[in-house]
Amino acid sequence: MTDAPGARGTARPATPPPHPATAGHPTVLTGATVVLPSGTVENGRVAIEGTRIARVEPENAQVIDVTDHYVIPGFVDIHNHGGGGASFTSGSAEDVLRGIHTHRLHGTTTLVASTVTGDMDTLARRAGLLSELAEQGEIAGIHFEGPFISPCRKGAHSEELLRDPDPAEVRKLIDAARGRAAMVTLATELPGGLDSVRLLSEHGVIAAVGHTDATYEQTVQAIDAGATVATHLFNAMPPLGHRSPGPIAALLEDDRITVELINDGTHLHPAALQLAFHRAGAHRVAFITDAMDAAGFGDGRYWLGPLEVEVADGVARLAADGTIAGSTLTLDRAFQRAVTVDGLSVVDAVRALSETPARLLGMSDRIGSLEPGKNADLVLLDAAFELKGVMRRGEWVVGPQLG
Repeated sequence: MTDAPGARGTARPATPPPHPATAGHPTVLTGATVVLPSGTVENGRVAIEGTRIARVEPENAQVIDVTDHYVIPGFVDIHNHGGGGASFTSGSAEDVLRGIHTHRLHGTTTLVASTVTGDMDTLARRAGLLSELAEQGEIAGIHFEGPFISPCRKGAHSEELLRDPDPAEVRKLIDAARGRAAMVTLATELPGGLDSVRLLSEHGVIAAVGHTDATYEQTVQAIDAGATVATHLFNAMPPLGHRSPGPIAALLEDDRITVELINDGTHLHPAALQLAFHRAGAHRVAFITDAMDAAGFGDGRYWLGPLEVEVADGVARLAADGTIAGSTLTLDRAFQRAVTVDGLSVVDAVRALSETPARLLGMSDRIGSLEPGKNADLVLLDAAFELKGVMRRGEWVVGPQLG
């Protein structure tokens, strides 16, 4: 998703100044409901020393009373195209950092930067820039969504730039990412699709089935070849049918698959989300944003490659035909909706927003749960599940706002 000169949006109010506690200043949060992998702990305490969660409360720590609040792990977004008026597919490194920071303000402490369909040379150059940011620890990796997707299920991708998943071209993107490619979305039924899945698996890159017109049987073949993720399940794929179940049934039934869900109230009916949760369980669901430039920025006109996008009332659609064009979602709102609208438990919502995507990325030794030794990445929520603070690696990005 690309920024265009003159793209318009309504800037949001400035974030309140951060709390004076910083990395290197020992801190103890007290009185909160702390959400752990094993469940919730009432009147809990979380100790932070340096960039990590401490096993023992450090001496001379700053004690912050967060009674009547929840402390949960920082969110992990494995599919995100931008925010704050900036795109991860175009613009300078400073533009990308602005988008990353926008999502940090909403609780996403770990983020995979997603690109959209473009020509191969452009994508390779973009991979070079994003890989530098990954090496600096700003992002957790790169996700290539397109160009290896089906023209029948292209969504808001430019059809003229689509291509079959030739393993040699897939390898070109992997090489351009310099070891920082996290995931590639493929229509695995296309020529070269299964060989590309095998190539990705051999190189430790997640092969995701998405923007696909595959049958049930073809999807099973892709899973057997090594695919492990369903890109925004239900969206940009054939609907579930009782005689032709298509990819949805195959992806939901297989324990090897983690399913992405966009919980913004636009991409999915609540019943579809419940179906996915009941069949797959929170240990196989990763809530994502699929966010574009307007996330955390505002309504207006933007550009998605050569395609004009109109964002109205927070919903992004192609100006030409009304096709949904990504989202303006932030993960704090996805969490709040999961608990207050969809009826998920706080523990299951945390799994889908933190623990499961962290495990998928192979980072669960560092992030995804509030356990001693892991990064001090956490989100502070009030009793209504409104965000009141964000800490990343021991430093407050937002808050805590307790007044």
